[in-house]
Amino acid sequence: MKFATKQRPAQRSGGVNAFTLAEVLAALVFMAIVIPVALQGLRIAGRAGEVAGRKREAARVAERILNENIILTNWNRTALNGTVQEADRNYNWTLRTETWTETTTRSAMQLLTVSVEYPVQGDKYTVELSTLAAPN
Repeated sequence: MKFATKQRPAQRSGGVNAFTLAEVLAALVFMAIVIPVALQGLRIAGRAGEVAGRKREAARVAERILNENIILTNWNRTALNGTVQEADRNYNWTLRTETWTETTTRSAMQLLTVSVEYPVQGDKYTVELSTLAAPN
């Protein structure tokens, strides 16, 4: 029984294995395409993470403002606004009050909506949180 043996490929003249100029240029072109695409992907992922973190903080601010205004019944006015500092960032908020028209009870419910605005890398985003409240 005979086994096939692998033969070594013939070496180039001079005994040195190296890349050709065409191979080096092809690799450089490939890297010139891949690196910017990869960096853009990292930038987008970083921005998405930052937006998610700030959105979570803005939702927490909106919930706190709604709760405070329901307890203090400050929502009887048409609109309130202000700025809250959370984790060394300022969040601008606006509280709007509207009459809830979907109700069938005698006393009209009020729809309270808090809008909290927050910036991320020069763009502004908004979180809105709403609830119903019964007038006193």
